[in-house]
Amino acid sequence: MTAPQSFALRPATDADLGALADLLTAVNPRHPQTAESLAHDLHSLRSHPLGLHVAQWVAHTPDGALLGAASALQFGGMYHPDRYHAEVGVHPGARGQGVGAALAAHVTTHLEARGAREVLAGAYEDEPRSLHFLTARGFREVMRFFDNVLDMADFDADAWADRATLPAGLRAVTLADLSAELGEEAAHRAFYAGWLAAREDVPRTAPATPVAYEDFLTRLDRPEHLPRGTLLAVTPAGEVAALSELHRDLHDPRRLNTGLTGTTRAWRRQGLALALKVAALRVARDLGAREVWTGNATTNAPMLALNDRLGFRPRVAWVEMQRGQVDA
Repeated sequence: MTAPQSFALRPATDADLGALADLLTAVNPRHPQTAESLAHDLHSLRSHPLGLHVAQWVAHTPDGALLGAASALQFGGMYHPDRYHAEVGVHPGARGQGVGAALAAHVTTHLEARGAREVLAGAYEDEPRSLHFLTARGFREVMRFFDNVLDMADFDADAWADRATLPAGLRAVTLADLSAELGEEAAHRAFYAGWLAAREDVPRTAPATPVAYEDFLTRLDRPEHLPRGTLLAVTPAGEVAALSELHRDLHDPRRLNTGLTGTTRAWRRQGLALALKVAALRVARDLGAREVWTGNATTNAPMLALNDRLGFRPRVAWVEMQRGQVDA
């Protein structure tokens, strides 16, 4: 793409989803997007019971080609009425022409009009121009997250047969298996209870927001959801003590992405997370995955150590940055 001499900004519409997915994939090829995944995410945000704010804009040429995009969003998982997440992305071929500055100024004006007290944004550590762009606009670093990637050719499931076992009385099942045993509603309720408990200590820049069961169910409707890839450690009473999720990658059929891996507090330090990660990687092997990706906060030493033992290797870190603070 050749950088244009002129461009204009307008609100994004659902008709832009295909072109927007292509643009966002060009901006961040590490985590490609599809029109289907964007549509699902937008529907989940717009229909959320908290009444989340969702605003998006695109920068385009006179003939309609998208050069950049920006958004000001609220997320239900870490909600405060005065906290927003802002994103600005410019196609690599259109950078250095003022597109990003124009989009950022538009987002800033929008958020000021809404009385935003905290804004979160970010960039990768190997993108010094993007980090400087944010720093120059008053953002400061608050956390870093690694993409950790396992090459499945390096994973030997048999080597873990005697080293990744559950304590007596627990069993590992997939969500699909549990649904067949208990019925879908009961299985989903058990998964939800375990997921809520396991997410309590996930590192984040602000406290987690409670998630209603109906909102949780939207996760299971995502096009990436893989019931066979959701591994659960279940007690004799039918409670979920730990979980590890694998999701499809809609761009690469041989890549799987990890969702939440976690253990409820009563069952921690007994090897549950390791056992379920190994079980999930066996599923990944059986599905023919070439790579498995996971994300970890750099402060989450236990999970980083576990993933390192399994052969995951960190990629470039995402730098989470913040301007303002709602509890300051």
